[in-house]
Amino acid sequence: MSGEPEIKEKVEDVFEPHVLEKYDPEVVEYVFKTRPLAQHDFRIEDIRADPAKFAPPWSKDVTGWERVVDGEVTSQDGARIPIKIYQPDPTRYGEGPYGAHLNFHGGGFVLGDLSTESQLCLSMRDGAGVVVIDVNYRHCPEAAWGKCIEDARAALVWARESASVLRINPDSISIGGISAGAHISLVLQHIARDEGIPLKVCLATVPPSTEGLLYKSYTESPFASFHEFSHGPILPWARIKFFGDQCFPKDKAEEMRSTLPEWWIAPLKSKNWTGLCDTFVRTGECDPLRDEGEAYGLKLVEGGNKVTMKRYTGSPHTFMYFDWFKKKHEYDQDTIIALKQAHGIH
Repeated sequence: MSGEPEIKEKVEDVFEPHVLEKYDPEVVEYVFKTRPLAQHDFRIEDIRADPAKFAPPWSKDVTGWERVVDGEVTSQDGARIPIKIYQPDPTRYGEGPYGAHLNFHGGGFVLGDLSTESQLCLSMRDGAGVVVIDVNYRHCPEAAWGKCIEDARAALVWARESASVLRINPDSISIGGISAGAHISLVLQHIARDEGIPLKVCLATVPPSTEGLLYKSYTESPFASFHEFSHGPILPWARIKFFGDQCFPKDKAEEMRSTLPEWWIAPLKSKNWTGLCDTFVRTGECDPLRDEGEAYGLKLVEGGNKVTMKRYTGSPHTFMYFDWFKKKHEYDQDTIIALKQAHGIH
């Protein structure tokens, strides 16, 4: 009613005390300022009807940019999968053959496209001098969960077979992704090992490694971080549950579980941990997926693999997209160094 004082939201209304004390102050300020813009209902019908409205602020269409070309990969079932290929500057890195890095974007297996991580792809290309192949794997609910894995494998095989056209060394390929894309990368490193495909490194950032998309409640997770940040402002349980409902609809979930390899759904349940490629697992301190990502890294260690793990303090699930955030720039440099080392670039 007119004349009544406006009730202003306080930081304490957004952050639980135990969450607030761990978040970096820069991120707290950002969340508080942008919160009103993020309070829309999340309905898949609305997202598909108007993707631009729901695109994250870091999304950028780089179609037509110098040394960026569009392409397609044919998946196992004949589906055509869009890709973007980022070629290094020959004046800086020579004429090749180059190392190649396959990127799988985040978005809960539901959201994202070839604009979502374009700026990260540009950074990897320009900073490390590798060909970056960004893969727009199929999303749920339009495609059944698991098609994303098939699409990723197809992209890896295609890159090796297209080495001469891409001007890459087929034995110097790395893979990586963020969140859902990291999950895909973890599964792909096992597939590559089983099929004798050499990989230089797997860059898995904030990876889910359990069957969290099938949980009915966050309390089913055995990991403390999943509980601690379940009601946080970035990737709360409600958002994870939304993704789970799209990927594993209630009426199909059990059937899907029976037809898919268990370790595809939960890479932490893989049976063979030997002979895997070098891996760089990165987590955010304030991410509900932190502990399961680090648990995957420890399983790699137990299997005798070379593993680097880094936890970015004060950082939430999406920190690597925040251009104003110091930890994001640290992340970019870590990526470039890891790719240069893996591909032998000096």
